Amino acid sequence: MDAAAKEAAVARFLQEHAQVRRADNERPALRGCAEIAWSEIPGCPAGIPFLFQGLLDRATAPEAERVLSNVLMGGVFHLSAAMPAALPFLLRLAADPEISVRSDLLDLVVVAAELSQAVDASNERAVLLLGKDSDHPEREQCRAAFSEHASLLRALLDDDTLNAADRATLQQVVGPQ
Repeated sequence: MDAAAKEAAVARFLQEHAQVRRADNERPALRGCAEIAWSEIPGCPAGIPFLFQGLLDRATAPEAERVLSNVLMGGVFHLSAAMPAALPFLLRLAADPEISVRSDLLDLVVVAAELSQAVDASNERAVLLLGKDSDHPEREQCRAAFSEHASLLRALLDDDTLNAADRATLQQVVGPQ
């Protein structure tokens, strides 16, 4: 999805769910989200904070999650440049049992963990599919965000909804305890 399509998807969401613009019930999980200059991140719509806000409302959460996931993914095997900035909020919301789309957010965190792994430059197939690490600084930035929020990741490892493969992926990102 290109930048214009992402911007249009966010605009549609905001048109259909205007109440998220007026929401003033910011949870601690979203503290600082509105202060990020999202529109200065390449390919990132300025309306990201409203998508996060939409995740707090059971009625808008499924659509907010769908649009947010599309915005945060740069393609099938690629993270967008916005993912590193979004990870702290995703991790906090995925850890909140009151979030109705929590399992979907947890899935997105697992995908980000998997795609943020360093690519072995000698593995031609991996480089062909995922690109070189030097061309994707968001991977290293995501690893740094995961490291910074390792305590949240450790808490997510205890989640009953995680299957063994997803737990292993998160364990690999969080590292030894």
